[in-house]
Amino acid sequence: MSTVPHSLYTDFDISLFSSGHHFKMYEKMGAHPMELDGVEGTYFSVWAPNAKYVSVIGDFNFWNREAHPLYPRWDGSGIWEGFVPGALVGHRYKYMIVSPWGYHLEKADPYGRMCETPPKTASIIWKDTYQWKDKKWKANLSLRNCHDCPMSIYEVHLGSWMRNPDGTSLSYKQLIEKLVPYVKKMGYTHVEFLPVMEHPFFGSWGYQITGYFAPSSRYGTPAEFMELIDAFHQADIGVILDWVPSHFPGDVHGLHKFDGTSLYEHEDPRKGYHPDWNSYIFNYGRYEVRSFLFSNAMYWIEHFHADGLRVDAVASMLYLDYSRKPGEWVPNQFGGKENLEAISFMKELNEYIYKEHPDIQMIAEESTSFPKVSRPVYDGGLGFGMKWMMGWMHDSLKYFSIDPLFRRYHHNQITFSLVYAFSENFVLPFSHDEVVHGKGSLLSRMPGDLWQKFANLRALYGYMYTHPGSKLMFMGSEFGQSSEWNHDGSVRWDQLSNLSFSQGIHQLVIDLNHLYKSQEALYKKQYSPEGFEWIEANDWKQSVLSYVRKSGNPKNDLIIIANFTPVPRKDYRIGVPSFGNWKLILNTDDTKYGGSGMLKNGIKVKSDSTPWHGREHSIAVDLPPLAVVVFSKSNT
Repeated sequence: MSTVPHSLYTDFDISLFSSGHHFKMYEKMGAHPMELDGVEGTYFSVWAPNAKYVSVIGDFNFWNREAHPLYPRWDGSGIWEGFVPGALVGHRYKYMIVSPWGYHLEKADPYGRMCETPPKTASIIWKDTYQWKDKKWKANLSLRNCHDCPMSIYEVHLGSWMRNPDGTSLSYKQLIEKLVPYVKKMGYTHVEFLPVMEHPFFGSWGYQITGYFAPSSRYGTPAEFMELIDAFHQADIGVILDWVPSHFPGDVHGLHKFDGTSLYEHEDPRKGYHPDWNSYIFNYGRYEVRSFLFSNAMYWIEHFHADGLRVDAVASMLYLDYSRKPGEWVPNQFGGKENLEAISFMKELNEYIYKEHPDIQMIAEESTSFPKVSRPVYDGGLGFGMKWMMGWMHDSLKYFSIDPLFRRYHHNQITFSLVYAFSENFVLPFSHDEVVHGKGSLLSRMPGDLWQKFANLRALYGYMYTHPGSKLMFMGSEFGQSSEWNHDGSVRWDQLSNLSFSQGIHQLVIDLNHLYKSQEALYKKQYSPEGFEWIEANDWKQSVLSYVRKSGNPKNDLIIIANFTPVPRKDYRIGVPSFGNWKLILNTDDTKYGGSGMLKNGIKVKSDSTPWHGREHSIAVDLPPLAVVVFSKSNT
């Protein structure tokens, strides 16, 4: 029988949990292996306030529903708990819950730290014994994860980055051997994983989570996932995890109707059901649900040493009418469409996490014009550290998909982002969402023949890396994969091996990452208007842009000129910030990238006293076709 001579809870724990302010509930809730009175077993605890009966079923009792009942706490918290002798690390288990109406449910543990490999659905008792080796990384995190640090992110879906010869996904151990050195070679500062939390349907890419505290067992154990993160840290690469507090699936073993009632979600489908994703929306006004989500975010940061969380689908959390027609949503108490409970949740989450871990980054994937997403709560913001710049992404891809002959009539699309570029701390994302659902790959959207397609993509990347903001690129895009992402396959490494244009753009991305990290003008003030200055934004007739990136030290100024047509521009004159020699340090049209090689890398252009663009000094440069060129100040 289960016994209750022991409890992990204090009255303070219960008070925090019930008031929605417990940020480490995983230390109490779930399955905790221990020895009690000389007997090995596991303490179990689950929140099921409306249940008539709860027991633990598993390998240790032959899945007998009556062998190990849990006991409800006397304090009205809705928590059931008990110690089960003989329940050991590695045993599978579930909670058997009798609903208020008498029917039986078998549920995985909401706080379970390991799950069976889908399609199996049980939780597994697990104990964290991993010894971290990233002390040096953690000690210097403030120098690697800050707003005035370079942040170039490689976005990865672990299950399809690379496959074994038999078609199976790589394990966490194999990813240590293959992914870590690849990201290091490419020069990215961070890697971002699509959600690794356990999910029953592989095709959801991890965005339909049932095991919020468990890294997917498809690739190995929680300890092996910790080892993967540790390996990245030892290679001086940060790790960002996608996190999904916006919705969850309706799988019968998951959170939906957990104790027979709408416990984690709203009862009213106008608030609790998400029509786009056939999923259920968390009830952010319920205090115990807030404690669950707060604790989950903290768990990945503290126990898995995540350097940041990219919060998915923030827009769907902010607005009650998100993707709903009139009459399909319920206004807030003031008659508005803002989800006040979700807004309050996000503010409290960000405030607490930044208080406890000021050097991590909370990143919002938010697609609307909601103000101050990445501004502090005390300043009226949501408190995120960064926000994806979805407008820049859409405008840039739309502009580059247009035949260069007609780009002059769409010039505002490529310049508009600088009107609002500093209203938030923006990440420039070319994410997985841009290469799925029939959109094709980034390369496939570029116009022209094969040479022009790659030239356009090279120019797009040159523009991206010299535009203010940090960078994110989805796997495969770094070499111009021609086909759309297929989560059931692998990145097209064969294309990289066999196509010289792919090898060229692959090298360009390496060099762009190096440029970004080595030139302070590209990152020191990437979120401040002080770091950017137009030279000429209005040459729409020739589809040419020119601008200065600045770090605050004029000696480090960079000049960027972008020619977005296949027509070379001879003796193109621009005003420059200061007199002297300007050296070409990057040219996306270089022959080593597959370009025409019209300009030789390292050439120097001396300014003269011809006034231009309102400046005292200017230079005249031959602009290569479909190219971005970068000049730095030369002392010789």
